[in-house]
Amino acid sequence: MEKIIPRWEWRTFGDDLSKGEKNIKEYGNARHRESKEIYILSKNSNDNTKIRDELMDIKSPIRISEKTGLEQWTVLAKSAFPIHINDLALVYKAFGLQMPYLDKDEYSYEEYIEDLIGKNPDLKMINVNKNRHGYLIDDAIVEIAEVKFNEFETKTIAVEHENMEVVLKTVKKLGLTEYENVNYIKAMKRTFGFKY
Repeated sequence: MEKIIPRWEWRTFGDDLSKGEKNIKEYGNARHRESKEIYILSKNSNDNTKIRDELMDIKSPIRISEKTGLEQWTVLAKSAFPIHINDLALVYKAFGLQMPYLDKDEYSYEEYIEDLIGKNPDLKMINVNKNRHGYLIDDAIVEIAEVKFNEFETKTIAVEHENMEVVLKTVKKLGLTEYENVNYIKAMKRTFGFKY
């Protein structure tokens, strides 16, 4: 895995983010990407656990600023399928769950989804489609995206940078301070009635 640099993140969700979108789009053309991911919500954890690009991806908040509410996230693991029992130990730690007894060393993608995730009442899989539009504004990564959590549609705007002050200045510059800072896991847990 390439060197990971933790980033401070600000993000919001809502049906009407038009003011923020208008300010962002003044900075030129966006880089467009689409992705389909499976997020796995755990009743016992707020880590960001998802399957993207056929990898089990784990992100965790390592610092939360009490003053600003910004969260600093880092990637803990990206594990390919079939997934090994050693990687599953990291996955269950991120879920906040005790790893069950496993009768083999590796699990295929289908076995992982059906047997380990699908049968666990403390976990819920969410299919997430993202239509993403990325900008670089004052060295910060800024994104507008239309997203679907299963069949629930919403929009999100995000600002990310390794320096917290850059994020704060960019959020203010783009007129985003009136919006609530909400990460992906919190947004999905609110949508599907999970406690955050």
